[in-house]
Amino acid sequence: MTPDQLKAMIYQTAADKPEIGPLEESLKWGEQSFTPVKRNTGSSVRIQPRPNGDTALMFICHTNLVEEFRGLYPDALTYEGNRAIVLSGENEADREALSHCIALALTYKLRKRS
Repeated sequence: MTPDQLKAMIYQTAADKPEIGPLEESLKWGEQSFTPVKRNTGSSVRIQPRPNGDTALMFICHTNLVEEFRGLYPDALTYEGNRAIVLSGENEADREALSHCIALALTYKLRKRS
């Protein structure tokens, strides 16, 4: 999955979930970052293209998001520590699982409060 396809998926996921609302796009650590505009909604999601053609979807490491994703989709996605889902440039990602993980990140703070 290319960075552009991933960006489109992030925006589509946010559009499909009214509780997320609009996203703010910025650069954090040189990476495209997407965060709900409405405060205390969710955690940021960043796109990190890699030199080998892979793309990583990065998450804030002090959250338990990647651990949660790993529990839900142990074999559907490839994980890197507590920071990332790595998407191979060669293999097609499980789009349903990936979209669900993006939604979980973008609603992280809402879910944490409830």
